[in-house]
Amino acid sequence: MRKNWVGPYFIDDQEAVLQLIEIFKTRTRHPMRPRSSNIIKRLFSDFRDYQAKGTSLIMGEGHYGDRQVYVVAQEKPTPDKFRSARDVAKLNWGMLTANEHSQVLKFLRYLKETGPHEDALLLSFVDTYGADISMESAQKLQAFFIAHLIREYLQVPIRTVSLVIGEGGSGGALAMQVADRRAAMEDALYATAPAESVAAIIFRDPGRLEDALSISKCTARDLMHFNVIDTMVPQTKNVNDSAQMAANIGVFLEKAMKDLFKRNLDRLIAQRSKSADELGIIQFSAIDELRRYLERPFKTFHKAPPELKVIEAPSPSGGVHVDDNYGDGTILAPGQQFIRCGEELPNSKEGCGAVIPLEEYLARHQVCPNCGKRHVLDAAGWINVLADPGSFHELFRNVTVYDLLPDEDIHNYYREFLKKQEKRTNFNESLVTAHATIHGYPAVLAICEFRFAGGSMGVVFGEKFRQAVEYCLKKRWPLVSVCCSGGARLWEGIVALMQMTKTISALEHLKEAGIPFISILADPSTGGAIASYAALGDVCLAEPEALVIFTGPRVMEARGFTVQEDLVRSDSLKDVSDDTIADPTFFGEIRGIQEIAPREQMSRKVSRYLEFYARTRRPRGRKKIERVYVRRQHVDLSPTGAK
Repeated sequence: MRKNWVGPYFIDDQEAVLQLIEIFKTRTRHPMRPRSSNIIKRLFSDFRDYQAKGTSLIMGEGHYGDRQVYVVAQEKPTPDKFRSARDVAKLNWGMLTANEHSQVLKFLRYLKETGPHEDALLLSFVDTYGADISMESAQKLQAFFIAHLIREYLQVPIRTVSLVIGEGGSGGALAMQVADRRAAMEDALYATAPAESVAAIIFRDPGRLEDALSISKCTARDLMHFNVIDTMVPQTKNVNDSAQMAANIGVFLEKAMKDLFKRNLDRLIAQRSKSADELGIIQFSAIDELRRYLERPFKTFHKAPPELKVIEAPSPSGGVHVDDNYGDGTILAPGQQFIRCGEELPNSKEGCGAVIPLEEYLARHQVCPNCGKRHVLDAAGWINVLADPGSFHELFRNVTVYDLLPDEDIHNYYREFLKKQEKRTNFNESLVTAHATIHGYPAVLAICEFRFAGGSMGVVFGEKFRQAVEYCLKKRWPLVSVCCSGGARLWEGIVALMQMTKTISALEHLKEAGIPFISILADPSTGGAIASYAALGDVCLAEPEALVIFTGPRVMEARGFTVQEDLVRSDSLKDVSDDTIADPTFFGEIRGIQEIAPREQMSRKVSRYLEFYARTRRPRGRKKIERVYVRRQHVDLSPTGAK
């Protein structure tokens, strides 16, 4: 039986779950557990509070020893905050809003503009259920703020330390956790999502906290195993002992500062990127590295979802007239295949009932020509949208979870889940990487496969994305991504969340090399994907009415938040994005969505930017930049047709 670490002991599986629940309820979530403000008061006698606006953010500066220390902290509420029914009804206590994230981002920009800060330290305290998931923050591009904060923490020219003092939840914690030295209290928990959300998403039952915690791999020991933190700070005997907790943190901070100020700042910043690039790779042998270059590329794929309900017309002479109640009275040739809008897929909803020839439906990328109803496209569908026929060449196909994680880190729940996903698609994982041409211009593609685990980000996703960036750097080709994702893969626990940092770090290498990144936001673009790489495109395009939000509506409703989906669809967010340039104090470099493009126009929109890059970039040596001319010819779009 596998042994698990909980507190100071290694114990059996069942006992570990019980102990974890006990820690979660009586320590991590204890109402009297010391908060950031309690620790700050004891560490810094001269702390100057910047008076940040909001209820969950503390910013300020003080001195620890003879060093100046800037502090950015998340503050959970204490029981005295709940004085009225209105206080109790507030759902986003302890979660940073977009307004609060904006203040942190502004401060990091200030440090960047006035740096490097050779004699100072930036200290972040992490203690949150997650980022605010209210509609107010979502409308203010909350997901984009998280992505930009992670990027700025990777690059800020000052020595940095982060500490999880109680609870770390989702991207709300990760937005402030990236640092040169990372630590967590011994009894702290840091998860891909709050336990209630994990239970609601995976088990459809918010009450199954035991199961949710057991697969989240969220203890301090787990964090060290996956290189999320470097150090565990000893817990206190009494959970509410703020004096002892501050003393333990002080010992850690003194050692961390002594070590950091011996090191070159530029090398520390470079090490942040290197550490991010390695997140999620617990094992990866030289044989695996060689195999990924010798693999046979996958070039053949179905052009239609296998579950598509295809109706074939009978074959009497003269054709068949379909009744008017099927839609528009279309005449079908004998043996012709067609679909009916509203009944084309299992559990389809609404639709106009029109009969559409299958070839036309697929040529329109699964969009009804009558009412505009569309379905989530899988990777094969997006390849059809973007790539010139015959130009798609898959890269890094054979990398799997079993290559990157040891057997003991892949629990039985997850193994069963993966087996089910393998039957749903011809691709091996949730990210498909390839090189192709788009209207003749070469590019590297990174396309979410929604049919595999909802396009979720896991260790393979992050590693393949990093490899795709490496390929871009080698070829000096632009990167084009299609985000169609439900977020970080909860089945992998905390290591999946870290792929947000990994993908953002990879993109910094592209930025430094002057190679463009075009991000396409498909329906849906949610969770860790939109709060990381997908929000950082040099150009962000979106398909009409794509859902673009950090936390999905189902989880929001399960947590009690009001949902208005039309306000977080791409068309509405495009209007918000248009105003970002006029408010640089709030949004900084965030620009949101620049263009909305229907699927049939997406390749032409993308090719304009690829052409601009091809015309303006400086060639290496005497080699000329040439367009690879590929004739866009007829593609066999039958359910079994392939190119």
